[in-house]
Amino acid sequence: MASMTIRNIDDQLKSRLRVQAAKHGRSMEDEARDILRAALSTQDEGSGQSLIGSIRRRILPVGGIDLDLPAREAIRNPADFGA
Repeated sequence: MASMTIRNIDDQLKSRLRVQAAKHGRSMEDEARDILRAALSTQDEGSGQSLIGSIRRRILPVGGIDLDLPAREAIRNPADFGA
């Protein structure tokens, strides 16, 4: 198994983790592992959905907007610097 070090955790967060671990009768490391496992198990792993699909699902209930897109202009001829 891999190991990981988490730096710069503020004292209040570390204290809350220690208290929660004690309530559950386990070490801070076990508690942190369980928190990570629970947080990441709620994600759809390998759902195959694209980022745009995920964004659309979140925005769809709000409704959409219609944008007035200007017509495209014809491509201009490149400048002639040889003259």
